[in-house]
Amino acid sequence: MENESVNFIESIINEDLANGKHSGIVTRFPPEPNGYLHVGHSKSLCINFGIKEKYHGECNLRYDDTNPTKEDIEYVDAIKRDIKWLGFEWDRELYASDYFEKMYEHAVELIKDGKAFVCDMSAEEISASRGTLTEPGKESPSRYRSIAENLWLFEAMRDGNFADGAKVLRAKIDMKSPNINMRDPVIYRVLRATHHRTGDKWCIYPMYDFAHPISDAIEGITHSICTLEFEDHRPLYDWVKINCGYNPGPRQIEFARLNLTRTIMSKRYLKKLVEEGVVEGWDDPRMPTISGMRERGYPPAAIRDFCGRIGVAKSNSEVDAALLEHCVREYLNERALRAMVVKTPVKLIIDNYEGSEELDIENNPMNPEAGTHKISFSNTIYIDSEDFNENPPPKYFRLKPDGMVRLKGAYIIKYVSHGLDEKGGLEVHCTLLEDSKSGGANANIKVKGTIHWVDAKSAVDVTINEFDYLLDDINDGRDFSQRINKNSKKVVTGAKAEAALKDTKPYMHYQFMRCGYYMTAASSTADNIAFNMVVGLKDSYKPE
Repeated sequence: MENESVNFIESIINEDLANGKHSGIVTRFPPEPNGYLHVGHSKSLCINFGIKEKYHGECNLRYDDTNPTKEDIEYVDAIKRDIKWLGFEWDRELYASDYFEKMYEHAVELIKDGKAFVCDMSAEEISASRGTLTEPGKESPSRYRSIAENLWLFEAMRDGNFADGAKVLRAKIDMKSPNINMRDPVIYRVLRATHHRTGDKWCIYPMYDFAHPISDAIEGITHSICTLEFEDHRPLYDWVKINCGYNPGPRQIEFARLNLTRTIMSKRYLKKLVEEGVVEGWDDPRMPTISGMRERGYPPAAIRDFCGRIGVAKSNSEVDAALLEHCVREYLNERALRAMVVKTPVKLIIDNYEGSEELDIENNPMNPEAGTHKISFSNTIYIDSEDFNENPPPKYFRLKPDGMVRLKGAYIIKYVSHGLDEKGGLEVHCTLLEDSKSGGANANIKVKGTIHWVDAKSAVDVTINEFDYLLDDINDGRDFSQRINKNSKKVVTGAKAEAALKDTKPYMHYQFMRCGYYMTAASSTADNIAFNMVVGLKDSYKPE
């Protein structure tokens, strides 16, 4: 790996391997099952599973299920589904709840060692007594209870003899520590809630800062990689593992979390959007959840590519969401099948053409091996309303009075007239220029515009779901709820697609020529063909 570029996490791992501290590398991805994974989690997934792959190590999936009031088996299943969809495989599926008994034993040992005590203060009182960054905290009146009394009270907590919030177990560290997290933190609380795995066996639950280092140590994790907000918690992480007998144990390393422009990256806010009906569920294509991106049509390989491009940093920053779209667009450009779809159809009649024929349309110009497919052509076709203008602005190169355009993959046509058909809709008449198909005698006649079209006699009706960001583009400090884009979804009905799309299947990708990239919606059926917009053709990403 001498000539290979490495990030700061890999540099630490390389050093640990070189000095013999570890002979193998074990990481973990530890989500709390209180919501669906979002794009921010994809960065952590790529880092942890990427290390597994690079160092031929292991990576566990471990659920941080220490707060049963917010957790549900629905989220457990969704997390597994999303990780697999992204292309990762864990070595062991584990749960913090697997170690509840062991954590309880460690808490008892801390009490016996005079390093933990049962406190009578309320959560509000504990918070008020912690002090500030410039003022030390105040010790709890319960801090000097005898070991025997603390052991009796802690057992009584487990036996359910106290109401929720009436007692907590706190680590006895230092109320004058410059790190507020070390000022006698709570490590257990009374909480009556049915756990999705242990049922009602427990009425006390460990806090994350206590459960996490113990879980890491038990599993033999070598490098516990987490986001930057846990940097101030690292001294507590080390205190727990050392005082519970795991020394040296795992090493915690922090990296900058992913922040995206115009994107909500908080499970609490995402859950609020679901509960208030702003979106249609956790997998709504507008959501930045991994399941939402799957339903939108983002390929997992493009998401992994995005995570690789943004890199691993030590300081927080905001990434332009256009980079993610750029990765998706770049991936689909090389792989998506081409098709013609007219969103807002206008009937066009070719006065000097009779009969019909089949034309060859390339499946993907980026990949000649993808071949071609047939598309029918007759004297009645549909073009998009945006491709005809009777009073065109300057530099309008589409169809207009006295104008000529090329039909994609077909002939050059010339405007004749326009008016209303028998139903009151716009109808345009043109003539076709003979031998103007590719390879014909008149194919090289210069016209400035090329437009897409579909044959009216074989076209199929489709519905198109168009999406925009959930947040407006003005980040002026307002709460997310005040920045919700009320026009983030638009449903286009009455669109016309080439006949080949009648056989489409859910999750198939296409480039609708001159429109953008689309995926067949999961809900699409033969009787109701529907597509979700993935990303437009125009790339707004500007590399720095």
